[in-house]
Amino acid sequence: MSAITRQINNYPDLSLNALDLSRLDERDAAFANALYDVIIRRWLTLTYLIQRHLKRPDEPPPPKPMAALLAGAAQILLLDKVPVHSAVDTSVEWIKRSGTLGASKLVNAVLREVAELIPEAGKERRPAYADGLDELPMPDGTALVLAGAVLPADPLSRLAVATSTPIDLLRSWAKHRSIREARRLALHGLVTPPTILNTAHATAALPPECLPHNAPGHHVWTGSHEALAALLKERRDLWAQDPASSLAVSMAIDLKPSLIIDACAGLGTKTRQLCATFPDAKVIAADVDLLRVKSLQKSVNAEQVTVVPYQSLSDFAGRADLILLDVPCSNTGVLARRVEARYRFDRKHLESLAATQRQIIADSMRLPGKGASVLYSTCSLDPSENQEQVKWTSRWHGLKPEREHDRLPEGLPGEPPERYSDGSYAALLR
Repeated sequence: MSAITRQINNYPDLSLNALDLSRLDERDAAFANALYDVIIRRWLTLTYLIQRHLKRPDEPPPPKPMAALLAGAAQILLLDKVPVHSAVDTSVEWIKRSGTLGASKLVNAVLREVAELIPEAGKERRPAYADGLDELPMPDGTALVLAGAVLPADPLSRLAVATSTPIDLLRSWAKHRSIREARRLALHGLVTPPTILNTAHATAALPPECLPHNAPGHHVWTGSHEALAALLKERRDLWAQDPASSLAVSMAIDLKPSLIIDACAGLGTKTRQLCATFPDAKVIAADVDLLRVKSLQKSVNAEQVTVVPYQSLSDFAGRADLILLDVPCSNTGVLARRVEARYRFDRKHLESLAATQRQIIADSMRLPGKGASVLYSTCSLDPSENQEQVKWTSRWHGLKPEREHDRLPEGLPGEPPERYSDGSYAALLR
């Protein structure tokens, strides 16, 4: 509850690192994690259903009572194994202990009305979601039946509530693609993403827990987290990476660079891919975040990779054969994994990101040697971060796109994990 309270105070800048499970046993930790995840993933859905039962819907309760309402409503509607009375009682008891005067009556009354959204026969599922006024899509492809037509009549507003996708984001998708595609992308955001491994450079047989993914060179991990950690520690030829993430480097596979600069290396996933794809090349990895720089130094192959602060990239001016610009972005192609990113979407935020991206591009123009290539990459679906940035680069810096790929997210609720992938954009410029 305390973690949810902090998230309410920070909304829409939610963080996925706010939950501390260290003091809980394994069973309680699993339940807390499941509850926390469903609250973050269905924040707008739960908020809408709670506000219907407030006397003043436009004036939400203070953070602590709202946290109790979100936790209670999530258990009542979205967690199958929690009895309704237990969800109500636990939420009321917590708000009593929190010292919030008078809030227990509000929490009790609202949650009992939320509980009435469950039909008298109990929780029912339809085999598939059909965009009804009385149903919520679920991650397994079914639809939770509600006791009455309680969702908005307007189709786009209904989709926003049903999938917990901000309506401004849906409008952007509909504008740049189509309403049908906006619906598909919103439903994709409900999927629990599988763990996908990049196995394109595997040097030995894969364990049986690795099942083939639809994208060549990738497998879905089906084993435990502990077994995965042991595997990745033992095997440097495997790493966790979605097919959408590996797209950019794979576009340059036919090049023969001697010096590669990974200017926004982050956690180093693409750095490892660069090393495996170009084993004879020297790789310079950098990042503006000094903590990430320190982490990179521990995780990469020191014989092939030199990790430097971002400001030190100028030391390699005019020497690089390939520059990877995996720039910060809105993450709208990875919302099933980066659930919190959807709530931050707005034009002002996009404009700020676009300005940062252009600055990174401009900074990198001092790095290419003769005949060099630049790989520009994002995990965004918005043209202002993708195609428009490539056009800007061509206009102001003379680089021309030779290859360009816009990959949309794949995998809907209920579909097998081997069909899942994130979305991304990549362009190779010369």
